[in-house]
Amino acid sequence: MKMVRVLGVLPGFVGFVCLILVTASLVGINLEETRVSATTVPCLDDDAGGCPVGMTGSNFYVPPGFSLLDVQVTIEWSEPAKAWIGVVDADYAESCPPDSNGLTTCEAEDFEFVAGGPEYDDEFTFSLEPGDYRFTSAGRDGSNLDDQLVTISTSIHISAVGEILLALVGILLLVGGFEMIFPIKLFWKKFVDA
Repeated sequence: MKMVRVLGVLPGFVGFVCLILVTASLVGINLEETRVSATTVPCLDDDAGGCPVGMTGSNFYVPPGFSLLDVQVTIEWSEPAKAWIGVVDADYAESCPPDSNGLTTCEAEDFEFVAGGPEYDDEFTFSLEPGDYRFTSAGRDGSNLDDQLVTISTSIHISAVGEILLALVGILLLVGGFEMIFPIKLFWKKFVDA
């Protein structure tokens, strides 16, 4: 009987750890902001073909395991009057491939944006879902070649379904561990016999 009580500590401890993880997820983990300098793509008024769109040269891959997490990436840029930033599916690299300078032959209207795009003024939030993505950017009408500061901040939580499941498992393990250490049946019997 004493051995069962000692072993009852393990599920209780694991349940406690599960509940701590749920609490940490509800609060969220905020990573340190990253700041990078980016070039504004020029878009002169006399361009007959419209404003060229720049695209990153490689894919941004989000692995399938991210479906268990709720990761929010907020991207903010310092020159919203001169440029915009957006995220598109990596498939656009085939229909609108970037050249050696990172410029595509496509315009903003040719893309369907996953997040961001020309309608966003100075920031947007990108929810990371599994898949391949490319970052795009272009200048607004009349913008010249310039540099801007891009700030990236990230917040991480467990997905809502994951939080619920983890909370249920934690509660069940705590109750099971408590039952192993202090069997309710024995206490009830002592109470009835008294």
